[in-house]
Formats: sequence, structure tokens, C-alpha cells
Amino acid sequence: MFDIRRSEDGTIALKGRLDAASAPVAREFLATVDGSARLDFSGLDYIASVGLGVLAAAQRRLLDRGEGLVLAGLSPHLREVLSLAGFEGIFAFE
Repeated sequence: MFDIRRSEDGTIALKGRLDAASAPVAREFLATVDGSARLDFSGLDYIASVGLGVLAAAQRRLLDRGEGLVLAGLSPHLREVLSLAGFEGIFAFE
């Protein structure tokens, strides 16, 4: 199960598993983000390569506008996955 939603403070919270089944939901949601945003990963249990692709595409689109995503609440395992994927050079980590 996957859930993505924006809280009152503007933070985007991801929960569950971001995999092939949930990637279209995440892609559609992130396409509506039109400025810099903070993504809270504290509720995310798993991210597949397709999920990494969704994040990278959203970040590329935002960076072209001078905006970007900040990744927060990463578990040690998810931080390692994102680091191995080279995301430390693309995203700001909180």
C-alpha cells in the first residue's frame, strides 16, 4: 500500500512502498508540484528503481525552474539506497 499527500505545512509525506504498482500515483502527484518542496520519507518502507526514476524526473523538472525537492526523514537503509543511486548529487538531504 502507498500513500502520498501534502500536509498543512506543505510537506509531502510518502508512506508505504514506492514500487511499480504505486509509481503512477507518485508520478501524477509530483507532476502537480510547481515549486520547491520537502518530501518526508519517514513513513516510506521501500523504494524500487521505478520509484527512484519518478523522483529523479520530478527533480529534473523542478531544477529546470530553479526549484527542487528536499528529502527528509530517511531511514538509514533508504538513505543508503539513495546514496548508491547517486541522489546526493541531485537532491538536498535533510
